[in-house]
Amino acid sequence: MAQTDSRLVSQLLAVSTPNVSDALDRLGIEGAPQGILPIYPCAKIAGPAATLKVVPFGQAEESIVLGTLRAIVKGGAGSVLVVDGSENPHINSFGGVAGATAKHNGLVGCVSDAVVRDVDEYKVYGMPVYCKGIAQQSVRGRSACAGYGMEIRLGGVRVRPGDYILADDNGTVVIPHERVAEVITFAQKVRATEERVIAEIRAGADPVEAHQRVNYDNMLKANG
Repeated sequence: MAQTDSRLVSQLLAVSTPNVSDALDRLGIEGAPQGILPIYPCAKIAGPAATLKVVPFGQAEESIVLGTLRAIVKGGAGSVLVVDGSENPHINSFGGVAGATAKHNGLVGCVSDAVVRDVDEYKVYGMPVYCKGIAQQSVRGRSACAGYGMEIRLGGVRVRPGDYILADDNGTVVIPHERVAEVITFAQKVRATEERVIAEIRAGADPVEAHQRVNYDNMLKANG
């Protein structure tokens, strides 16, 4: 079961995925899968990853329906279900029963690099879902579970159980669990710097000079 640090979660929710992406750039960490967006106007989410690997039917023995439910239970309260559906991207990777089960078990949301279905149900019980699109077909006879609680890929980015996920209107980021504190520290610096620049511009400062005062263009460089 993923261990959730409430302090880290609160700090992540106070910044944005662009802030974190900038921090990842500065630290040389790959953690910004592209195109994984909210499937409806849902809540921003943060938490440790509970992982699931989906493959085409016949490539693994375990039922995708049962495997998904087991992954949810294994992840536990406070975690984010992360679905690697890259080998079957146009087939539903998360549905209404799974969403209801995740909500009941205290998961804060789901992110997937494939499509999902039953969006109307997520809206009813407030399950945030981030993915690459919507499908209507069942997974039965189309997908299988290759494993859960294991290292996977999300949009090509490595995700291990316990790595931290942040997802908002801008997309999704993955933060290695052993580096989450330093990523948060730099993300906070990015946010504070941008807020300072905006405040100065609104107060009448020349925008170019406001940027130059905080060395904005170079802040993501190692010596910035």
